[in-house]
Amino acid sequence: MPGVEYTVTALRHNQGMPLPDHRESTPVRVLWLIKGLGPGGAEQLLVSSARVADHGRFDYSVAFVRPDKVQIVPALEAAGVPATLLDGGPSGHRSWPWTLRELMKDQDVVHAHSPLLAGVARLVARTLPPASRPVTVSTEHNVWGNFSLPTRLLNAATAPLDEQRWAVSGEVRRSMWGGMGKRAEVLVHGVVQGDSPPPEGTRERVRRDLSIPADAVVAITVANLRKEKDYPNLLRAAGQALAQHPGLYVLAVGQGPLEEQVRALHHELGLGDRVQLLGYRTDVPDLLASADLFVLASAFEGLPVSIMEAMSAGLPVVATSVGGVPEAVEEGVTGLLVPPRDAAALADALLSLANDETTRTRMGAAAKERSKAFDIRTAVAEQQRAYAALAARRGPRARSARQAAGPLTGQADGLR
Repeated sequence: MPGVEYTVTALRHNQGMPLPDHRESTPVRVLWLIKGLGPGGAEQLLVSSARVADHGRFDYSVAFVRPDKVQIVPALEAAGVPATLLDGGPSGHRSWPWTLRELMKDQDVVHAHSPLLAGVARLVARTLPPASRPVTVSTEHNVWGNFSLPTRLLNAATAPLDEQRWAVSGEVRRSMWGGMGKRAEVLVHGVVQGDSPPPEGTRERVRRDLSIPADAVVAITVANLRKEKDYPNLLRAAGQALAQHPGLYVLAVGQGPLEEQVRALHHELGLGDRVQLLGYRTDVPDLLASADLFVLASAFEGLPVSIMEAMSAGLPVVATSVGGVPEAVEEGVTGLLVPPRDAAALADALLSLANDETTRTRMGAAAKERSKAFDIRTAVAEQQRAYAALAARRGPRARSARQAAGPLTGQADGLR
């Protein structure tokens, strides 16, 4: 991808060159498994987790299958987590499960962050002999209504093979089929607390760069351009609110498969420069610092990382009451909640805060205080306790057998 420097290890079948052997004799080897490493909530959680993880006791790596989703690879590798692109090689992209099988032989724990890949990993693990078979665990990041029927069926059928399952919110757990939810633990993830705020003058600089008046009221959303984020709802609400508040601007950060449709609707509604579609950005903390409130118009959600980041930045939140959002945003205290797919209600909530600086300030302070509960260190510590216990339960025999087997074989490619 132009402008992005990164290196990804690509495993391929039927190649004879050895991969670098990162194995340590003591650390628990943990493989995170996810569909892609582009911008997104689950992906950002991996970056935050990598930053605070105990890399002395745990040897982390991540594998993914989408070669077009690589934006956060540099951040993961900077945090000490190498990324492996599962490549089908000469057999084509559909053979990546066999590549995953080779990679899994060298792991103690495989932690899936995608429902489809979780199902595949559980089945692949059962094809390995006990001495080479890792423990499988998973995290559900979204309500099940967001998944296709085949994915739900695969997930439901294979979930009992997991040793541990987490859900990112109570609503996500309740959405799981049958007794799966009862056997899952709610583990709220969060953001890295204690990062230095953007330097003084960031707010003014960003506004100058975007040609936004210093005295404007700026609402910001950080959401990929996907169906569940309901950008049509956001744009229609913004159009209604802008017509009644000449000093209101909206910034939208994100990219995705619906970009063409979203830009077409933006043009159709005549939103102009007062609603700016910024695409993928690496300076989200600076953009949040330039804003006065955060808005999210989703049709369905798990527990949005973007809301937790906004609250940590001291922004009040206007959001739809879906998924785990009400578990983070307290109505009337840290923000305002509205029904999904209701542009008029969303516009009214935007105007309510845009017209009331005192309430914005009060809610922003409450949001920042509430965000202290979303400390990624708490979630990572809980997961690491589980990793260690599960690896110990497998006993030393399996780990010794893997260590005696030697390094994996494959080919290391640098993707640019």
